[in-house]
Amino acid sequence: MTASRLTSLLRQGALALSFAAAATASVAAPTHWSPSWMAATQPLWDEHFVLPLGIPARFERQTLRQVARLSIGGTRLRVVISNEGGTAPLHIGAAHVARHASGSAVVEGTDRVLRFGGRSDVTVPPGARLVSDPVDLALPALSEVAVSLYLPTPSQPAGFHFDARQTLYIADGDLSAAARLPAAATSWSTRVYVSGLIVETPQAPVTVVALGDSITDGNGSTPGAHTRWPDALAERLAPRGVGVLNAGISGGRLLKDGMGRAALERAGRDVFAQPGVRAMVVLLGTNDIGWPGGPFAPQEPAVRADAVIQGFRQLIEMAHAHNVRIVGATIPSNERALEGTPLAGHHSPEKDTVRQAVNRWIRESGAFDAVVDVDALLRDPARPTRLKAAMDSGDHLHPGDAGYKAMAAAIDLDALLGIDGR
Repeated sequence: MTASRLTSLLRQGALALSFAAAATASVAAPTHWSPSWMAATQPLWDEHFVLPLGIPARFERQTLRQVARLSIGGTRLRVVISNEGGTAPLHIGAAHVARHASGSAVVEGTDRVLRFGGRSDVTVPPGARLVSDPVDLALPALSEVAVSLYLPTPSQPAGFHFDARQTLYIADGDLSAAARLPAAATSWSTRVYVSGLIVETPQAPVTVVALGDSITDGNGSTPGAHTRWPDALAERLAPRGVGVLNAGISGGRLLKDGMGRAALERAGRDVFAQPGVRAMVVLLGTNDIGWPGGPFAPQEPAVRADAVIQGFRQLIEMAHAHNVRIVGATIPSNERALEGTPLAGHHSPEKDTVRQAVNRWIRESGAFDAVVDVDALLRDPARPTRLKAAMDSGDHLHPGDAGYKAMAAAIDLDALLGIDGR
């Protein structure tokens, strides 16, 4: 065999090996769809409830633009549209997604049409959710996206979330592809229809869900600033590629329906149905204890500590049956809660006795996989039944930005994720 012939064969062999390696790499590197953001949906309530809905009764020939911040990034994106709570089909005439710049504006050159089964218009049946086709839009972790929906026919609110901590912009006409909505656009602080964002990632999803009430939903935090405690937790977990989903609902309760379904009911949908769910953090009980006998539930009898504890035990059993770690958070103090408003009534000495009994059980029972002592973190050492002034949003019920940041910082990430056998 001549030297030139040997060289040719070696080159052919090297080329064949490189093609084989490329093919093997392609097969060995699948991608995954990972949840990156959610808004827990709530039933609509009527005019007899103590709080107004804070949203128009219907939309027609209008564009709705809503902003959300991802927890983890990805190379492509899907959007989840919800008609949950709707009693009629929801017709979407056009839908777009883009990176968000500021206000109602989007980043130039990032606008993408959303399609559903290849169609740019879609009808969502009553009570259903639809997931969009993938959109080629690379998004880093903690980036904001804006979803715009044009509703050409009369549409009732659905897929509703009361306290968005973000602005919903509404403008007349089909402006779903507009770089910025006009100054005449109205704004609200609720969410409708858009309930989830899913990103394509090289690794299988690892997800943490925060299940709670208004303290998890972020009431008292600065709107649009992403300063809720699950936001701050997402910032801590983003370098690990762990998604954080906020399943907080203002007015949520553990045992009974409140301004959302009881957590024992909705945990199946909002927590255990999430792809890759590794752990959940539970901060509930404030409204179970505080609502009865007050303006939110004037006819309800007082709740006992053992009833709340039994509810937590059931939630723990559910989590462990799904191989999900569960971290319990103690219930913060709330003396003077909503003082001077028509909504006061969360606190009384009797209710605080129940709160403290539940907190003792959370701390000492060993039933949770880990505990974060929110009560000890936020309370005033000089008056433990009250929030510390530096942590208080001012309504004496909800923490402010500093309080929420401290809450997220107090979570042991290794204990949360079960690293090192914990």
